[in-house]
Amino acid sequence: MTASLRFPFVQAPAPPSARIVPQMSDLATKACVPCRGGVPPLKGEELASLQKQVDGWNVIEEHHLMKTFTFPNFREALKFVNQVGELAEEQGHHPDIFLAWGKVEITTWTHKINGLTESDFILAAKIDQLYKS
Repeated sequence: MTASLRFPFVQAPAPPSARIVPQMSDLATKACVPCRGGVPPLKGEELASLQKQVDGWNVIEEHHLMKTFTFPNFREALKFVNQVGELAEEQGHHPDIFLAWGKVEITTWTHKINGLTESDFILAAKIDQLYKS
């Protein structure tokens, strides 16, 4: 006698249109553009739209971005700071960096216009990539 086994919990994969695929912001693929001044800083909806694309970064008073990264020790935090420094040099966009045991706080804004531009969000997205790698 042959028994037929059925597994009700096995389902065919969902069609691609029904699958949830996390999307990374394309900001990390862009390059920072040096600000020459004469442009207004981002405000309101433009700012809110870009903030949604960088996870965990706080917009402070529509002026600067800030995020704290945590590490298991000082050495790992210092290694991250050095990686961010190299990235900042490559991009020509330099954040303020605070290093402490087990944490790094990064603050960025565009000094030339004393506010935020898309480049600040691009740098934030690139820093997030470094942290995740």
